[in-house]
Amino acid sequence: MKLTLLLSCITIAAIGQVRSVEIGNNPAAGGFFKNGTVNIYYEVYGTGKPLVIVHGNGGSIRGRASFIEEFSRKYKVIAMDNRCHGKSDCPAQHLTYQQMAEDLNILLARLNADSTFIWGHSDGAIIGLLLAMSHPDKVKKLLASGANLRPDTTAVDPDVFPLLDKMKPSLKDSLQIKRLQLLLTEPHIPTRDLQTIKADVLIMAGDRDFIRNKHTLEIFDNIPGALLCILPGTSHGVFQDREKWFKEILYDFFEKPQQKLTSVQLMKNSMK
Repeated sequence: MKLTLLLSCITIAAIGQVRSVEIGNNPAAGGFFKNGTVNIYYEVYGTGKPLVIVHGNGGSIRGRASFIEEFSRKYKVIAMDNRCHGKSDCPAQHLTYQQMAEDLNILLARLNADSTFIWGHSDGAIIGLLLAMSHPDKVKKLLASGANLRPDTTAVDPDVFPLLDKMKPSLKDSLQIKRLQLLLTEPHIPTRDLQTIKADVLIMAGDRDFIRNKHTLEIFDNIPGALLCILPGTSHGVFQDREKWFKEILYDFFEKPQQKLTSVQLMKNSMK
C-alpha cells in the first residue's frame, strides 16, 4: 500500500553532465519497448554493475532523478515507468503487479541484464519480490522497501483504508482511479512463494510506516537468509526521511558480503 512520493527532478545529459528536466524524458538515454501491445518507457544511465530502480504507486522515473544521478556514477542504472505511470501505456484491462514484473523481465532481457541489483520501493518492492520469484536469474540482490503481501488490515494500518475511500470521489482521472484500485485489490502473495527466493534480499521499512511492522517481519521471516532493516523515526518514505542512512545501507548491502549467521549459530561455531 503506497502514496505518491514526490522528489525533485535532476537529470544527466547524454554527455554525462547534470542538467535539468531530462531524467524521465530523455530520448538519448532510453526509449520504448513492447510487452504485447503495451508500450513501456525506460532509461539507462552510467556503467558498471546493473542497478534497477523500480518506483512506487503514482511515481515515475522522473521521481527518482536525484538517486539516478548519484547511483549512475557507480552503477549502470536501469529505470522504467511502470505501466499506467509516467510515459508508459495504460491498457484498458485490470492492472496487476504481475504484469509490471513481466514488463521488467522483458526490459532486462532486452538489455541483456542478468543478476541485477534491484531497489524497489512500495509497489516497486512488490514488483521486485515477484521478479525474484518468477525470474530468479534476473535478481542477484533485492532491496525491498515498504512492501506488502496483501491489501488488508493484517498488512496495512487500518486507518489507511478510510483515507483511500475518501479519495475516491475526488478522482476524475482514469489513471488515478486505476492506480487506486491496484492498491485496494493487490497484491496476493502467499508466504510459501517467498520461501522460493534465491536472491539476497534486504527487507526495509520505517517504524512509522503504514505497512505494519509485524507484516514487514512476516515478509522477512519467510525469505531464506533475508536481512531486515526497520529505520527509526521514518514513515513509508524511508529513503526521503533518512536519505543519508538509506544510501549508506544500500551501498553496504549491494557491495559487501552480509552476515547471515544468527547469534546462536555464531556461538555454536565458536564452541567447536
